[in-house]
Amino acid sequence: MGTPKSQEGSEIVRIRIFGLAAALTGTLIVVVGGTIAAPHAWTQPAGEKSVAEAGDFYLPPPSLPDGRGTIVRAEPAQVAMGMVPAAATRLMYVSSDTHDAPTAVVGTYLQPNVQWTGPGERPLVAYAGGTKGQGDQCAPSKLMSQVVQVQPPLDIIFEYDLVAISSLLSRGIAVVVTDYHGLGTPDVHDYLNRKAQAHAVLDSARAALQLPGTGLNPGTPVILYGYSQGGMASAGAAELQSSYAPEVNVRGAYVGGPVVDDEYFIGYNDGRADIAPAFAWILNGIAADYPETRPVLDAELNDIGKAILGEAQGKCAVPSGLAQQHRLTSEWTTSGEPLTAVIDRSPALKSAFAEQRIGTLTPAVPVLAASATNDEGAPFVPVREMAAGWCGSGVPVQLESNAEIPPVSGLVGTHVMAFFPSLAASQQWLTDRLAGMPAPSNCAALP
Repeated sequence: MGTPKSQEGSEIVRIRIFGLAAALTGTLIVVVGGTIAAPHAWTQPAGEKSVAEAGDFYLPPPSLPDGRGTIVRAEPAQVAMGMVPAAATRLMYVSSDTHDAPTAVVGTYLQPNVQWTGPGERPLVAYAGGTKGQGDQCAPSKLMSQVVQVQPPLDIIFEYDLVAISSLLSRGIAVVVTDYHGLGTPDVHDYLNRKAQAHAVLDSARAALQLPGTGLNPGTPVILYGYSQGGMASAGAAELQSSYAPEVNVRGAYVGGPVVDDEYFIGYNDGRADIAPAFAWILNGIAADYPETRPVLDAELNDIGKAILGEAQGKCAVPSGLAQQHRLTSEWTTSGEPLTAVIDRSPALKSAFAEQRIGTLTPAVPVLAASATNDEGAPFVPVREMAAGWCGSGVPVQLESNAEIPPVSGLVGTHVMAFFPSLAASQQWLTDRLAGMPAPSNCAALP
């Protein structure tokens, strides 16, 4: 019997994505089957059902324990790694949503099987991943075991962050990767939410430092690290760390290709089919987090706009659907205005979007910011303004502005290509911070 066309098409897409991943990374990604033994003996909390009894690791218990970063449950995990083996532990931990209420977030801790050869004890990187989408199947902790996630006909995502994560592990650095609030768990993932993302990153570090048998301890040096959505999350975490998690020994933050301002991001990219689904993810998160915005969105979005938001909520990062067919946001609204105009004349929406802006607080640690001047997705101008603002507050900031990559849009555009040149530089930068070297700064060159 022949292969059904729908399955055959999905397999072709899967092969092409594997090929793209290999072309971008220059490495062979191997799926490691079976369960990799965790580096510790985890004791199930009293009264907490085993995963088998609970039925779903991602379903939080009826009540959460006290303490941000407290581990709710953990289990050995499957991972797909390249040349560097690591023992993986999937964990659910307590974090805070955008309104500081307790919430459950899932993440993955990776213990490298090589020694740390840098200065001092083995450090921990709190890794904030790039955009994966809004569907629960897009959670990084799930993608790490699959590498590629395909939903026919063309909803596809591969775990490209494994490139940077493998490089960190090869240096002997422990890594914890957050899924962010609402990915995998029942809540709506509030995509590009400043506080929820920052909390998830900082609390992932708190959780990892509690795992027994890892060699980590409460004083372990921590680096915040992220690109794209992860760059925004790392920036938010750097801004909030001194007030939200002052006990975490953060030595610095790498902020790569961040989205700095959600509304600016929408206006800058309005009309681009490949980025249009991200606008829907943002609005879905805003509506979930700020109930006062729901009547506004219900009145302002037409049937097309509402259908786009509904479809996008279950999609990963490279979907093909209604958003691509209606790439101009003026097609989403009852008034025929673009989304930015609707936001500007709605006090509820304007206030909610203003809360997502990075650069309003001052990090207490050195920052390496990296952005391509021709970035077609996360625009450079707000990144430069963010860096200049931090400089004005006395933060040692090094802004690496890559002007060599030409403006290219599409699946592998400037934003994606700029991810790779910054890998080596960012990881040398963090090694220098761990060695206690003075942080470089080009603040004098920023107005």
